[in-house]
Amino acid sequence: MHDLLAHLALGFDAALTPANLGFALVGCLVGTLIGVLPGIGPVATVAMLLPLTFYLTPVSGLIMLSGIFYGAQYGGSTTAILVNLPGETSAVVTCLDGYQMARRGRAGPALAAAALGSFFAGTVATLLIAVAAPPLAMIGRSFGAPEYFSLMMFGLLATVVLASGSVPKAVAMIFLGILLGMVGTDVNTGNARFDLGIANLADGINFVPLSIGLFGLSEIIVTLAHGSQDRSVLGGKISHLWPSREDFRRGFPAVARGTAIGSLLGVLPGGGATLSSFAAYMFEKKISRQPQRFGQGAIEGVAAPEAANNAGAQTSFIPMLTLGIPGNATMALIIGALTIHGIQPGPMVMTENPQLFWGIVASMWIGNLMLVVINLPLIGLWVSLLRIPYRLLYLAILLFCAIGVYTVNNSTFDVLLAAGFGVLGYVFLRLRCEPAPLLLGFVLGPLMEENLRRSMLISGGDPSIFLTRPICLGLVIASAVLLALIVLPAVRQTRAVAFQEPEGA
Repeated sequence: MHDLLAHLALGFDAALTPANLGFALVGCLVGTLIGVLPGIGPVATVAMLLPLTFYLTPVSGLIMLSGIFYGAQYGGSTTAILVNLPGETSAVVTCLDGYQMARRGRAGPALAAAALGSFFAGTVATLLIAVAAPPLAMIGRSFGAPEYFSLMMFGLLATVVLASGSVPKAVAMIFLGILLGMVGTDVNTGNARFDLGIANLADGINFVPLSIGLFGLSEIIVTLAHGSQDRSVLGGKISHLWPSREDFRRGFPAVARGTAIGSLLGVLPGGGATLSSFAAYMFEKKISRQPQRFGQGAIEGVAAPEAANNAGAQTSFIPMLTLGIPGNATMALIIGALTIHGIQPGPMVMTENPQLFWGIVASMWIGNLMLVVINLPLIGLWVSLLRIPYRLLYLAILLFCAIGVYTVNNSTFDVLLAAGFGVLGYVFLRLRCEPAPLLLGFVLGPLMEENLRRSMLISGGDPSIFLTRPICLGLVIASAVLLALIVLPAVRQTRAVAFQEPEGA
């Protein structure tokens, strides 16, 4: 307990500097803004702002990017409740009951339930990170190359099982990401591979143009292709923000259950905010004595998923910070931000950069407090932003993307590469191929190759090393179980139902 308090004191000492408080506020404001505005999303925004972190200290850059990620979960609920338009995918289920509450004149309690539930979940998730991270990092320090390879293989397979969409397409995207990660010069032999004879690819594909192209530019193309959406903003002044005693009686247990579900699923690879919110909504509906209330304005249908998505967003930092394994696309981008600063993600971050690690943890609680203040009083401002035509927004976003890509290496080739990946990302989305698994494969592929080669050097080329070391054996067995689950038709059907049921509820 003494060590935990000392670590948190170090974190708050780093997070409470004027500069870092400012970057936390910027991250929360930008996160709320992109959560409110449909068609951008936190992954695209983090990708677009990634080059900016090159000019900041590692602590400030990571605090800002983290604020964008969990801030988007707050912002997405505002438009889901008031406009029936989820600004973020994790807010899809919030529309079902939140908008019905707003139509009945109870928009205030719905917004308050979302904000207070998210704050409670964020506080619990922050404490969970502070408690769970040190023992996990200690376990991680005992890992060798075989254990890391086995863990990464398990993480990629878990991503496929837990993610929505087609399993074969997700597997194909992971393999494509791994192949793209192998472009460049082979570190061991010095030979060029997959560079198509292009000198600019000798050092491999840069992370920034890939991520901005796949997530930023492709989202712009998709939004423009679909045309502007009808945004019938709910009229009238919002009053009576504070929930009633009955709302608290029904809502608080739902918040607690949503927090527990989100905290658990957030740690798992492929889990995160979206899966957490869907799972929490379904769980509340299953255990309710009056399931027919859901979809008609039940406050539990707002409180549980909003708590779950915020808890899931924050606990997804645990495997990224302690083991260097990204559980979702945003964590892969944050790993990219760490590598830009020359920091190797993994268990050594806590000992080599304690101010960075604990500063991020402390900033999460500060950011959640900021988000409650930002969201409730400024509801009118966020909703009025929905009236801005997208044709005015996308030009500025496009320009910002191009400038961001160019400034990393002062390379026009990188800008062209980002444009190419933008078109490719649009093609993937039209084919219903999620680009997130590709990004995870791109980040983990080179690490997997490096650890596989080290393992083979250690064992003299004997692959049985993965079966003779206890941790490796456990991870290989777990991976085999996941592989079997992927193949089973019943599991594929369950996955489909899990992601469709809330929409038709």
